[in-house]
Amino acid sequence: MSRGFTRLLTRGIGSVLTLGVGIGLGIVIGQGLAPTHATTLSFDEAARLYADLDGETRPLVDGGTALAKVARLTSPAVVHIQSRRKDSRGGSVEETGSGVIMRHEAVDGAIVVTNRHVIAGSAALADISVGLSDGRTVIPVRTWEDAASDIAVLQLKDPNVPPAAWGDSEALDIGHFVLALGSPFGLSQSVTLGIVSAKGRRSLELGSDSGVLNKDFIQTDAAINPGNSGGPLVDLRGRVIGINTAIASNSGGNEGIGFSIPSNLARRVVDQLVTHGRVNRSFLGVKLDPDFNPETARRFNLDRVRGARVVLVYDNTPAAKARLQRDDVILRFGEIDVQDENHLINLVSLTPVGKRIDLKVYRDGRMMTLRVELADRASLAEK
Repeated sequence: MSRGFTRLLTRGIGSVLTLGVGIGLGIVIGQGLAPTHATTLSFDEAARLYADLDGETRPLVDGGTALAKVARLTSPAVVHIQSRRKDSRGGSVEETGSGVIMRHEAVDGAIVVTNRHVIAGSAALADISVGLSDGRTVIPVRTWEDAASDIAVLQLKDPNVPPAAWGDSEALDIGHFVLALGSPFGLSQSVTLGIVSAKGRRSLELGSDSGVLNKDFIQTDAAINPGNSGGPLVDLRGRVIGINTAIASNSGGNEGIGFSIPSNLARRVVDQLVTHGRVNRSFLGVKLDPDFNPETARRFNLDRVRGARVVLVYDNTPAAKARLQRDDVILRFGEIDVQDENHLINLVSLTPVGKRIDLKVYRDGRMMTLRVELADRASLAEK
């Protein structure tokens, strides 16, 4: 059975949560099942065990206390978002997601960072409502959207709520503890705990994501479900290190494989949106091989699959001017080793327009360095 990558929207909750007797537990109470008796303890033995646990569990208790502080610090900045849009039949569809309140020096009041797909299709600001942690509901005064990263920003009049703080997603290591906050199934102010399972997940097909250019996800096993879209992934210092956006699931629910947009990518996109109204992205001017595999790597005498293979160089582009050629394998971009084609796309698009970068290229069995001056991706639409 193929595994789907699901964006985390919730359309209604009534059909999702069902109360019943013994649901999912498979428990049968009846004859033939003898009760299990606990060992009888004396008063002195019970007192001794309580004393032992007070000491032996102290590290766990201290860890739980720290997690509670992280949740208390960040939860007030987490919001519940409802949006309405027209469906293909002209009817109205309501979807819900999450977001996190941040500050930006270029914006009066506060901003909410969320996923674009949470509010996509909303025709007016009045179609978007933001539920604050204290129960208030507000309407944004402005929105910005970036389809290429699936990030959206909502501007609020000063909500009088302590904002969350950005963290450094590059400082994350696999195994670090993280908390996911949001509104799974519409249940606002939910917090789950997990670890960073992987970094640099780029080969994801997120449903109808043809416009998503920047794919570079943190993978976590913190429980993430429909409705968590746009909510923050937080480290143990209470810093936002990701924006939750998708899950890998056969059922549509949590299976321990969730994905978040790294904070360093999200923060750059947010800054560009609120400062310039759009994200300035660079481009190289090549078509890359999406199926660069071990067999192809051996054909090129590479020791393993690495880098990004060029299959086409477009005329009058930075790549053409730098004399890149078909079948060149780009192994390094500046000082960064290129892992695959999506990694290179991210590196190029998030580098300032006009910057000159040295490319380490493998061609015909030898290494060479080519210098390229990156151009504005927006110029492609003008041609």
